[in-house]
Amino acid sequence: MPLHIGPYQIAPRLGLAPMAGVTDKPFRLLCKRMGAGMATTEMTTSDPSLWHTRKSRKRMDHAGEPEPISVQIAGTIPSRLAEAARYNVALGADIIDINMGCPAKKVCKAWAGSALMQNEPLVEDILKAVVAAVDVPVTLKIRTGWAADQRNAPTIARIAEQTGIRALAIHGRTRDQKYAGQAEYDTIARIKQDLSIPIWANGDVDSPERARAVLDHTQADGLLIGRAAQGRPWIFREISHFLETGRKLPEPNLDEVRDILIGHLEALHAFYGEEAGVRIARKHLGWYAKDRPENARFRALVNRAESAREQLDLTSCYFANLINRFGIQSFGKSQMPNESRGSNPPLRDQKGQSISQNSITEI
Repeated sequence: MPLHIGPYQIAPRLGLAPMAGVTDKPFRLLCKRMGAGMATTEMTTSDPSLWHTRKSRKRMDHAGEPEPISVQIAGTIPSRLAEAARYNVALGADIIDINMGCPAKKVCKAWAGSALMQNEPLVEDILKAVVAAVDVPVTLKIRTGWAADQRNAPTIARIAEQTGIRALAIHGRTRDQKYAGQAEYDTIARIKQDLSIPIWANGDVDSPERARAVLDHTQADGLLIGRAAQGRPWIFREISHFLETGRKLPEPNLDEVRDILIGHLEALHAFYGEEAGVRIARKHLGWYAKDRPENARFRALVNRAESAREQLDLTSCYFANLINRFGIQSFGKSQMPNESRGSNPPLRDQKGQSISQNSITEI
């Protein structure tokens, strides 16, 4: 079934999770073409003195994006967050998302992001202010809590529903875990049982099989995919197809991955300009090749590029050599030794214990 946020139907019910330094406009557009039903921006500051910096202007550029345009804002002062919401709606935002999930030290040091979960009265004030400030749906992203002994996401979730939040995304880790260990989904399942608003499950959704298991365990309305989409934007169509049919799509072949990557590079160069685009593209190039056995040699080669043309040419030559050696075969992990992705470790409960596949299907 599709997921609805206000007037917007999100189909498929898969979203690109907001990631600072990753989910810029070129990557959002790419993931939507690859099957994401929604793609949320990098977090945008609520400090108005920074709205006119080059970085903020790029983060607030939504021209040409298909709806719904979901913009994430971050901060700690209710009035400023309300002003930021109004400002971004005027720039074209269809949905405002509030960040209370980022575990980054520099964000939490300012008591923003997931640090806000320690102050439930302030959370309520922020949500009330932002919801009252705009006529578009307001959503919220949180973690399961601040620490293992402070897993207060159910309380925050009830506050969110009572204050008019239209959908809630929950990452299955506490703030102190950052991205270590494995996500747990019991807390998300509990919240889904308690609330009537749509729930996004997030954390370690890195394969079609894992997506199915997480949906079955949590009964969440949709899934947010973050790090697993880095260098693998086609994961959205893979998961969507598996959820619909129960069958796996073949991995994209070298020709298709080359075309996707070249298109991504060209979009980065056009969006940021040549110098910044080439620099920003380097991390994406590393993500595309990170599971390939020749990853180190590839990064050493393409990181020498100083111009857009050189970066594109070196990337094209890399794929031409692969095709010459292996033919038009799958780019997938099944072709790679020492693969690091797709091992699908078992789901974990709050105590870190493995949840059997049998128990998942029975919940």
